[in-house]
Amino acid sequence: MSQGTKERVSLRQLFAFFLPLGLSASLVTISHVIINSTLARSVSPELIIASYALPMSILGITERPAVLLRQTCSALVRDRRSFRAMSRVAFYVLGSVFVLGGIISYTPLGPWIFTNLFGAEEAMIPGMIAVYRVLMFVSIFSGIRCLFHGIIIYNMRTKWLTIGMGIRLLGMYLLSLYYIRTGVDSAVAGAVIFLTGMIIEASVSVWEGRSLLRRVIPEVKEGHEIASASQIFPFYRPLLYSSFIAVIAGPAINAFLGKTSDIALAIASFAIAGSVTQLVQSFFSYIHQIVLNFHRKDPAAVLRFTVMLSLIPAALLAVLCFTPAGPWFLQHVMGASERLMLASLSTLKIFMLMVLLFPWLDFGNGLLMLRSQTKVMVWSQAANVTVTLAALFLGVLWNPAWNGAIGALAQSLGIAAELCVVFYVLRETSKADGRLPGSLLAAPPKPNESSESE
Repeated sequence: MSQGTKERVSLRQLFAFFLPLGLSASLVTISHVIINSTLARSVSPELIIASYALPMSILGITERPAVLLRQTCSALVRDRRSFRAMSRVAFYVLGSVFVLGGIISYTPLGPWIFTNLFGAEEAMIPGMIAVYRVLMFVSIFSGIRCLFHGIIIYNMRTKWLTIGMGIRLLGMYLLSLYYIRTGVDSAVAGAVIFLTGMIIEASVSVWEGRSLLRRVIPEVKEGHEIASASQIFPFYRPLLYSSFIAVIAGPAINAFLGKTSDIALAIASFAIAGSVTQLVQSFFSYIHQIVLNFHRKDPAAVLRFTVMLSLIPAALLAVLCFTPAGPWFLQHVMGASERLMLASLSTLKIFMLMVLLFPWLDFGNGLLMLRSQTKVMVWSQAANVTVTLAALFLGVLWNPAWNGAIGALAQSLGIAAELCVVFYVLRETSKADGRLPGSLLAAPPKPNESSESE
């Protein structure tokens, strides 16, 4: 479709599509609040919360392949034929995740991971294994949820993501009340609450997704040639590789913060500032879906929308960093002492760089997915990790008294490096396509796919 005949997209349409996505992402944080507040009412809250938190950190790794099904499905599924191909990919992915979960849960590998990689005490291992035996099923239902999320998002039914999340939170809250009334004696209670919520959300997604498959999505869409799993894996694999590369950054930051002047203050201030930053940023983490679903219709509208959104998270952090709202929030809501509050504020100010850049990184990644250039994301993520590690090393070497701010600076510079690689490739691709560098945002439709969403 030529530029002159592109369909116009209003900001109202973009907001109607985006707001439910952002809201559902933000509501995820409430899930963990419900669980942690339940476990905090146990007889031994510190021990039980720790026994839940460490298996959750493994889940964060094993769930990644399942979550990536959302972007892949949204980008490639346009008819029932391509959905069947996508379902086969999901079967392979979730089967592999299930096997890995079984190995961690029922072989000596699990205790070895908790003991040697996480430094857990021997007495805590049985409880952690019991928790992970429940959490391993969370990955499966999360993958099913994300598979049908892809269909729901592409067909502009994003309100169902918020509805599913709302019903999930209600179910988790009611189960939480049951455990509080009957007594919490194990971290398994938190895992059961989480699994129940994920099953509920997956059920809502399957119900709406299957309804769309029956009523809206055609058997075969003309011009769309995705028909087999072998056509989907070249798109999916680079997302998976880049995701696993990203896993390196988190443990590396914590390891380097352990070499600062005040280890406890550094780790605590980085954790608090990071959680606040994630809370602010999570709402704006679906810009790539705006690109995937609207960019071919109206690139200019998508660009204007991204410009508007990109300033909001930094503005929200600025309010916390430079007004009395920040100290009040950190002390009374986050429960930080005055010393920890001041260190967290210093760290939060540096995170402003990251939240300024992240919306544009998500925008650029959306363009890469739209052009099926996901291989680039492996290299951009590698650049992120490389710069993050270098910044951590230099920060600890030059000024270890920066404490948690070193982690924030390293993470922000890593995002900047990743963004540079993404936009460099987009610019060079535009030149190779015979377009001006300034027109890199106008991605042409793929030859095997219509340029309009239906």
